[in-house]
Amino acid sequence: MSIMSSSARTDVALREREIDGPAAIVAELLTDVALWPQFIPSVVHTERDADGRLTVWSLAGEDRVRKWQIRQTVTVGGNATDGEPTPEPGAVTVEWRIASLAAERTRVEMRVVRTGPGAADEETDPAEAQEGLDVLFGSLDEATRARAELPRLVLSFEDPLFVAGRAEDAYQMLYEADKWPERIEHVRRLEMIEPEPGIQFFDMETTTPDGAAHTTRSVRVCLPHRLIVYKQIKLPVLLDAHTGHWRFSPTGGWVVRAAPDAGTVQPPCLQGLAPVPTGGDHRRYLRRVLSA
Repeated sequence: MSIMSSSARTDVALREREIDGPAAIVAELLTDVALWPQFIPSVVHTERDADGRLTVWSLAGEDRVRKWQIRQTVTVGGNATDGEPTPEPGAVTVEWRIASLAAERTRVEMRVVRTGPGAADEETDPAEAQEGLDVLFGSLDEATRARAELPRLVLSFEDPLFVAGRAEDAYQMLYEADKWPERIEHVRRLEMIEPEPGIQFFDMETTTPDGAAHTTRSVRVCLPHRLIVYKQIKLPVLLDAHTGHWRFSPTGGWVVRAAPDAGTVQPPCLQGLAPVPTGGDHRRYLRRVLSA
């Protein structure tokens, strides 16, 4: 169901649907925005500032990333779990209302409110925010199912590295992905476009530790000298999702380059990894592949 209304001061868009899954998991998925890149196919990166405003980078077609900002609250059965958004002229506010219909059936209402005009108009395009939210809303069914199977399907790890030098230099080396075939042994080929500063798409052919070759397509959000976020959008056969980032933290003349990584394994591939005998061995194998 979709309802649109407007006045001189306020625009409202309402979407409503029923989802297979418990209300608690739907609420967790919407509240913990750090999960969105792993479980919402369109979302590349999220950040929440000290004032509670959420910035989202999401895919908009084959070679474009839209950036939009919202304030949101999540309410389950009348109880707010994510705080009340602070009214701000020009801002886009999202009210998620979740009701349990049965143990494995949930109704979700997404109410998008924009009060304006105001200063926040300069920070985000309301049309981009609405389109991004509509795509996210349409992904909730699949995301809820994947989140319910998280312990079995998601492999997360971090590879910290201390690099002598400046954060700017470490950042630049990783930012210049088009030069990786010359610099990184297992990268055979890489073709990159940068449709706007800090947004990169590239197709990369690599060799895994066992000698196999595979080609992936990735999108990256590059925030100068502090963070590079990546998400594979053309994946190896084993995975439903693969995300990660490099964070640069100067400390005493060294740069700590933390590289958290997460992959969501396709359920049929858990059996397809045979003859690897145990779940733990599966995870070690996948970590070697993802780290390559």
